[in-house]
Amino acid sequence: MAALMTPGTGAPPAPGDFSGEGSQGLPDPSPEPKQLPELIRMKRDGGRLSEADIRGFVAAVVNGSAQGAQIGAMLMAIRLRGMDLEETSVLTQALAQSGQQLEWPEAWRQQLVDKHSTGGVGDKVSLVLAPALAACGCKVPMISGRGLGHTGGTLDKLESIPGFNVIQSPEQMQVLLDQAGCCIVGQSEQLVPADGILYAAGDVTATVDSLPLITGDLTPWPASACSQAPDLQTQVKGLSLGVTRHLTVCPPTPITRCLTTTMWGGLILNPPGAATPIIRDLTLNAQGP
Repeated sequence: MAALMTPGTGAPPAPGDFSGEGSQGLPDPSPEPKQLPELIRMKRDGGRLSEADIRGFVAAVVNGSAQGAQIGAMLMAIRLRGMDLEETSVLTQALAQSGQQLEWPEAWRQQLVDKHSTGGVGDKVSLVLAPALAACGCKVPMISGRGLGHTGGTLDKLESIPGFNVIQSPEQMQVLLDQAGCCIVGQSEQLVPADGILYAAGDVTATVDSLPLITGDLTPWPASACSQAPDLQTQVKGLSLGVTRHLTVCPPTPITRCLTTTMWGGLILNPPGAATPIIRDLTLNAQGP
């Protein structure tokens, strides 16, 4: 049998030589993933990050290879240079997929809802809305955050209740939804770990007000979103995350009668101070007609 000839050489190819042309050659290997300093430099200079770039950054955040300084630098680059809708969409998906994916019984498909908010001083809508929706037959698996800046987060309020545990496994969440119809938990090593890390980093790097980072914090469940930023509404709609309702509250509007996290929770648990008019209106409007 005649030996296979390498085109143009007149000699058989060396073992393992796949450099032939046309159908005889193999496609070029995938390019090496970019190093974090290069990704940071690209975004710092106004460049656009590819899907592989963004997923590589999120993976580095989760596996611990990204240093704290690098995470902060990337967040600031995103804050100053922004992200287009496609970059924001990829970031949102990468954060949501950074941990275990939640799966629910098929029978719950039409009942699953969520609420997400940009928060604020005295914001305690989740504490009222989640059980109210559950009482209407919904299933509300809510993943909430801690305080940002001078505001107290939903998890901080709940942990002011002695013995309340905001860290629950996906299996525990399903039991809670089956028994109570709602649960409010925090990010963990199992649930959106990348989001938990970036959320905390944003609080100490003055990047909390970055719209791509705020949008990336929204998980792609059907949602009834209470938002303080009209621009955020536009971004969330563009990502097609299944948002069914937006509410806008002017930032100066006071929505609480007290200042401490413990007392905010206390106003919910101890009527008649449970609902200021604005909290009552926000809760009812977020539920929908």
